[in-house]
Amino acid sequence: MDIEIRRLTSMTEDECLALAELLVITVDDGASVGFLPPLDVETAAAYWASVPEPSTRLFVAERAGRIVGSVQAQLATKANGGHRAEIGKLLVHPDARRQGIARQLMVAAERAILADGRSLVILDTRDGDPSNALYRQMGYVECGRIPHYARSADGTLHTTVFYYKLLSADAG
Repeated sequence: MDIEIRRLTSMTEDECLALAELLVITVDDGASVGFLPPLDVETAAAYWASVPEPSTRLFVAERAGRIVGSVQAQLATKANGGHRAEIGKLLVHPDARRQGIARQLMVAAERAILADGRSLVILDTRDGDPSNALYRQMGYVECGRIPHYARSADGTLHTTVFYYKLLSADAG
């Protein structure tokens, strides 16, 4: 089935609920995206209700009208950061993984970042997660690791890996 990637500039209640359910299931499946299980739908919906804000570009992946993935391109708002953005909350439903959806979402986010005049992208992910391979394949460069950065539901502290990517030859 085809995947449609689209940007949400506003959000319906149904889209907010679908994103909340996506966040809950990915967190329950072990994703390290700032939340710990058990995550309730109300807390997840409250998070999504605050997005998109003017500095965030939110993209969703849909299959047959159902949201199966999302990513955020968060534009830096500091005066000295007008050239950069950060990738946040790259989520793909466990049933839809390993189908190229995360890559499609990342490409959409990078295009939006470039269209906004930004040339540097940063992101972080838990060491050992499959996302590390995706980011390296897409040209992201590892620039550091911080041990004990993120906590899992069982209390284990994990290393987080930081990456960057220059999106244009003008960056630098």
